[in-house]
Amino acid sequence: MIVDKNDKLSPEDQARVDEYLSLPTHQIERRPYSPWKLLLVLWAVVSVLGGLSYYFAWVNDVL
Repeated sequence: MIVDKNDKLSPEDQARVDEYLSLPTHQIERRPYSPWKLLLVLWAVVSVLGGLSYYFAWVNDVL
């Protein structure tokens, strides 16, 4: 099904959407998304796992 950009919701559907969005669940104020924080967490996890694997290899005389 191809959706045209000019298609609008019917008044009934728009009312249902407005009612859904007015629920308290959707009124929570959120901080902006920060991709740098995610990158930092991923870098930290990979570094810790890499360090652990290096340590285990060193302890078991693989290195």
